[in-house]
Amino acid sequence: MTAADASVFEMDQQEQAIPAVEFRDVSFSFADEKVLDRLSFKVMKGEIKIILSGSGGGKSTILKLILGFLKPDEGQVLIEDEDITNYDESQLKHVHDKIGMVFQEGGLFDSLSVYDNVAYRLHEEDVPEEDVEREVRLLLRFVGLENDMDKLPSELSGGMQKRAGIARAIVGNPKIVLFDEPTGALDPPTAATISELIIRLRDLENVTSILVTHEMDTVKYITSAYAVINEKGEVTVEEEGDNFCLSNTKILMLREGRVIFSGTDEEFVQSEDPYIQKFISGTEMEASQMTQ
Repeated sequence: MTAADASVFEMDQQEQAIPAVEFRDVSFSFADEKVLDRLSFKVMKGEIKIILSGSGGGKSTILKLILGFLKPDEGQVLIEDEDITNYDESQLKHVHDKIGMVFQEGGLFDSLSVYDNVAYRLHEEDVPEEDVEREVRLLLRFVGLENDMDKLPSELSGGMQKRAGIARAIVGNPKIVLFDEPTGALDPPTAATISELIIRLRDLENVTSILVTHEMDTVKYITSAYAVINEKGEVTVEEEGDNFCLSNTKILMLREGRVIFSGTDEEFVQSEDPYIQKFISGTEMEASQMTQ
């Protein structure tokens, strides 16, 4: 390795060490109800952070704070080491260019085709249509909807709408993607398909994801599966089984606006915290199933 190569490598390592998202002692209240209480956490680049809590536990509030739609009462929100806490709408523009959002209900425009939904951001930025078509086709191929690009959202199943929402979220190659209940209300095979797309973004594109969910089957799959490219150049998602899998995925558990757990899925299911065990069993997922 030359001195120049070593210098570039060191710069890459330093860049990778900067958190994609960081909360520093963030507090937020609705009226007199404290939703987040001095919340601190980091999400590293290329990592999936799964945020769990009971209903009304502040999960969606965290996503809105990251996007700057809400402002904390106290503390700081940083995106790639940039403090966005007090940014106004114009200052947030370049921040939003780094972030994709997959909404719980899909968030598609009903009157636009799948193609135009995915192309919406590019059209707003006056990108030449030739470039738009190239990127949109690539993204729709990635989510398995290339043959459905002319359909309206009403003509799609719930799972197809979620996949279209993911394609729209990652247009423009954002480095951070936020998922609000991405597998909610989906049947198990469709939920697995959505989970595989999230895994592929992590393992093949080094995308940082924050995933809000209460679906323990989704947690189990995403923390125990990985994407690989086989000898034919095809992308497959495999469960770890007997293979060693160092999944770049962590779990953050909140209770009353505070962190009560931060770590791996193995540590999560082995936790002796009664609230965590009640949460796991309440979602009909026993610890033994999570660690199979």
